[in-house]
Amino acid sequence: MQILYKKRFIISLLLLIILSLLFFVPFRTALVFYKENTNQIEAFLPVEEGDSFQIIFTHSIHLTDVVEIYEVLPEHTIRQNEIIYEQYGIGMPSNDEGGTLVYEDDKIHIKDMNRVFPYINLRNGKTVPRHRLVWGDQAEHLVWFKEYFEPGARFTIKVDRLSLWQFLKGVNIHE
Repeated sequence: MQILYKKRFIISLLLLIILSLLFFVPFRTALVFYKENTNQIEAFLPVEEGDSFQIIFTHSIHLTDVVEIYEVLPEHTIRQNEIIYEQYGIGMPSNDEGGTLVYEDDKIHIKDMNRVFPYINLRNGKTVPRHRLVWGDQAEHLVWFKEYFEPGARFTIKVDRLSLWQFLKGVNIHE
């Protein structure tokens, strides 16, 4: 009888360990939006190495769109590849930023930037809350930041691995 209880205990303990591993060991890579200066996940977008995404915002003075194009790198870093804007001015680069400055389609493009970041600190627009996140092979998916974040909210964007528990309790960004 005691042997039966020991077997059940061992099997129960093994199941508990396996379930803990399944729930709490990071398994999925995502673009994670953390509340500023915390580990609190505000939202996340599942991504893979090589995926690209764009952050588009409306410049608060010029009131024109600025497009920043990023790529997810293998080291869980983020590379800025390109920035597109309509006019020079406050807050806009006035040189090639280490890339190639091109004027096409009535816009200024700085291509081949190769700026690598471990994370991006960002503030959702407060005066002109028109920040958008775009992703997909053909940039076919778009969501407005105001659907997920308060105007003026500050957050840190990182590429991180999430556990099943974080995945289930978090806010998955979707179209």
